Amino acid sequence: MSIQVKNIHKGFGTFTALDNVSLDFHSGELVALLGPSGCGKTTLLRIIAGLEQADSGEVILDGEDTSDAHVRDRNVGFVFQHYALFKHMTVFDNVAFGLRMKPRSERPSKAEIAEKVHNLLKLVQLDWLADRFPSQLSGGQRQRIALARALAVEPKVLLLDEPFGALDAKVRKELRRWLRRLHDELHITSIFVTHDQEEALEVADRVVLMNQGKVEQIGSPEEVYQHPATPFVYSFLGSANQFRQDRAVAFARPHEIDIHTTPSHAFHGLDPVPARVVRLMRFGLSTRVELDSLDEPSPQHFEVELGADQAQALSLTEGQLVHLSARQLKVFEQPTVALAS
Repeated sequence: MSIQVKNIHKGFGTFTALDNVSLDFHSGELVALLGPSGCGKTTLLRIIAGLEQADSGEVILDGEDTSDAHVRDRNVGFVFQHYALFKHMTVFDNVAFGLRMKPRSERPSKAEIAEKVHNLLKLVQLDWLADRFPSQLSGGQRQRIALARALAVEPKVLLLDEPFGALDAKVRKELRRWLRRLHDELHITSIFVTHDQEEALEVADRVVLMNQGKVEQIGSPEEVYQHPATPFVYSFLGSANQFRQDRAVAFARPHEIDIHTTPSHAFHGLDPVPARVVRLMRFGLSTRVELDSLDEPSPQHFEVELGADQAQALSLTEGQLVHLSARQLKVFEQPTVALAS
């Protein structure tokens, strides 16, 4: 199922959650809505689901305007961050719930429900837990059961709101790989909300970056990371070091910066930045160096990644004065502000 949102506007009092947002989601793709807290991504997801009403604009599912349709008429599956499983029901009964609630004319037989539930539990690799209760499961298992329950009613669209946000880092990493494999098998049009850049870049076919109720950039994970369209996108996707220029702002990734223990020549029109080593952190074959510029009263913070050979050759110590230059810079022109006459 394809999804279009056209000119969606949503406010809460004086706060604008979504400011004229228009997007196309292609049938069968997995899209991440990525951005900081308060950027509007969850509000947009809830409007697509029918759990929230837009102040203006349209939600079009497979060419049909469903802006005023009730959530139960949109054939959408929804998975929340905190599982929302029924604590008094077994895993089997949780997954069967949506099927049992269908109108009598559409409801499968008891045997058909049992077969479908067991197939879904096999799909999420938890068929051996059918008789357990949610309290007897780990967080990762509960989230997979929540996903199986959402899939039971055969939704045309699957919406996931921070699906792994309540889990620890190791489980989150395992589950996002699992979600990607599951999506490749099912090909349901899926949209998931996350503030985790790594999660979005690893799982999604396309990434929609949002900020302050607006869309900043849309593209494949590689496109948005390698070719950020705005300073916000560059700084939000991974670590970024900022260099100030006249009427422009320039960025470089930690691995794109060189540390000089003696003054060096200008590069890209920028003189090397004097800085002080604040902290050295060694992780296996790489070393992360945190530095502060010597600007007073507000020094700039920098992060630099060095290989083992580079770190050994420099022999840096905390408190040492050095100079920084960038081998590669992404420059964004700053808009000029006209002064009133």
